[in-house]
Amino acid sequence: MARKVVLLVSGAQTTQLLVEPPWRPAVLWDRVTLTCQGLGTAGATTWYKNGQRWGPNRSDHFTVTEIGTYQCYRPGSGFSPTVTVLYDQLVLQAPAWPLLEGDTVTLRCRWQQNMSVTEVQFYHGIEE
Repeated sequence: MARKVVLLVSGAQTTQLLVEPPWRPAVLWDRVTLTCQGLGTAGATTWYKNGQRWGPNRSDHFTVTEIGTYQCYRPGSGFSPTVTVLYDQLVLQAPAWPLLEGDTVTLRCRWQQNMSVTEVQFYHGIEE
């Protein structure tokens, strides 16, 4: 028999900016959708791009069409963390969800479809 678990968290609510697909850094060629979650109605969402109030879009989500640093604001829960969307041809990505010390992390190496890649090597602990 399945059990339903409800988790109640006390304290202040914060605005979250969800990334789909859920990998960071986000890359423009991945058709990234940003969703703002927080208190209040979706129509109350204010979007910021590169630190400036941006666009007439007051919806709680949209598909990104330009590189930049994005943030949203919801009355009652404030500003979200920022999300940067890049246009790099080759990226090493980590999950966009919160990680704790000791978690196993899957990294992925991604490249634009028009690139010809024959080999990928991962290195650990290498400094530039």
